Amino acid sequence: MKALAALLAIIIGAAAFAASRAVQDEKSPPQPSNARFGDPTGTGRMYEGNLYGVIKDLNPNEIVLTKTASGTDQTVKLLKKTKFVQDGKPSSFDKIKVGNRVYVDVDKNKKTGELSAKKVTTGVAFVQTP
Repeated sequence: MKALAALLAIIIGAAAFAASRAVQDEKSPPQPSNARFGDPTGTGRMYEGNLYGVIKDLNPNEIVLTKTASGTDQTVKLLKKTKFVQDGKPSSFDKIKVGNRVYVDVDKNKKTGELSAKKVTTGVAFVQTP
């Protein structure tokens, strides 16, 4: 009789352990397939290395950004070949306004330190997943 009770206790304990593991597995977050570096198709990766800020002043030759990562205002020269993107679609200079939050892909002149804009992006950019 004692052996039967001990066997029953072992079976109940094993069933409880298995049930708790199943519940725990359901609640654990999915593991990324690319280790610690996150999703390479994420929006943050697209703008890594770009200058971010809020447009403080704007004219056809340059834009002045405030609230940048450096904490100082940054002046970026606009070129004829500068591309403008708004909401993930091609745009133009006349569509951007003072107060817009922008990401600017810049080239820095090594001698003068002057920043030139290759691409100015504002609005929502949608990421295409492969």
